[in-house]
Amino acid sequence: MTTTTERGFGRTPEHREHDHRENVAMQRRVDVATVRSGEPLLHVTWTDPVTGAHGYLVVHTLVSDLATGGTRMRAGCTMTEVEDLARGMAAKTAVFDLPVGGAKGGIDFDPKDPRAVGVLERFCQAMRPWLAAHWVTAEDLGVPQHLLDDVFARLGLQQSYHAAISRSKNPQSTLRRVRAALNAPVPSGFLLGDVIGGYGVAQACIGTVKACGWAPADTTVAIQGIGTMGGGAAWYLYEAGMRVTAVADALGTLYCPDGLDVPALLELRDGYGEIDRSRVPSHVQQLPSAAVIATKADILVPAAISYAITTDNVDQVGAKVVIEAANAATTPGAETALTGRGIPVIPDFVANAGAVAWAWWVLLGQVGTDPEDSFLRLRTDMLAKVGVLIGRWLLDGVAPRQTAWDLVATNRSVPSSGDCSSAGPRDRLSGS
Repeated sequence: MTTTTERGFGRTPEHREHDHRENVAMQRRVDVATVRSGEPLLHVTWTDPVTGAHGYLVVHTLVSDLATGGTRMRAGCTMTEVEDLARGMAAKTAVFDLPVGGAKGGIDFDPKDPRAVGVLERFCQAMRPWLAAHWVTAEDLGVPQHLLDDVFARLGLQQSYHAAISRSKNPQSTLRRVRAALNAPVPSGFLLGDVIGGYGVAQACIGTVKACGWAPADTTVAIQGIGTMGGGAAWYLYEAGMRVTAVADALGTLYCPDGLDVPALLELRDGYGEIDRSRVPSHVQQLPSAAVIATKADILVPAAISYAITTDNVDQVGAKVVIEAANAATTPGAETALTGRGIPVIPDFVANAGAVAWAWWVLLGQVGTDPEDSFLRLRTDMLAKVGVLIGRWLLDGVAPRQTAWDLVATNRSVPSSGDCSSAGPRDRLSGS
């Protein structure tokens, strides 16, 4: 066995400190260059030994040796899809100036299959070296947070934010704060962790309405997807006085020009975000799933699947603004066509980034367990960002995505407000 020490390389403490500073600076330069179009840092492909299902991990960027991004499960999930989503996560963390890079996990398997939980657990076990130290994951399409946390508990990692929690000054205190925040009840009857992402999307819509000078009561919204993200957005838009005229799930589109009774419809959902059609009021029209894209509305919120709007259906879009609640909801070609028609697209890495931003605010101790503090912080940040995006669109014709990328470049060119890259691993997160 050969053992090599730093002394053998002739490095003094001053040399090591200089190397560390250079490595941190290089990581910053890499982030600026790669967030938008560069090659990801890491691709991992996994094959389940029991079912043969494939799983994927893509780490796009690391900041402070950490990356964050959810784990999804759906039949047909691909490495290309996960790579796109990891890039989007890197952009989200940069837009909100968070001290973490972007990653994503995906499993090509039907989440309704009775074997799905076993597949998820084996995937997490295989990814354990990353989940234990570098990858902070959370719920995504087909994988609810409570199920993910159950799997982490069985693996001895306690909670899906483990890689960040373990770096805090007081991991147990941070874990308690995270669990309390996720499970804090909100006036809607839901839990804060279940609605915060949808609340952020709703604020993106409200910010758009304000910037455009529209009256909320006269604003109509169509939402594709009525699960965690879409359902939360629908609730808070309804509460804000807007008319949600159409919602769609896997079974079809529900449409009412006078506005749907959103709270009543949410009560009819099952665990997969599908509404019981046998209990839908007779005055609500039941249309095909694709009809939501063509709905004449002020705002269209694709909140279900990636690549929902493509060059094949972009001509059918009947809204004045598209706000992406789903990750990668609009393909580049489709977005070009929309902007050419005068329809701006608020990109996913702004509109749906509320959940990841909030999670890191909780981890860093910047918000506590009072939902009103979290709502205020997210509302303030989202309204400001969307106001800038729509403002540049209205004044100068700059596409919102370009303005958002400009913000990414600005935030990643200087240390983020919560970044403590020069500190030790247990000095980076609050434990209070």
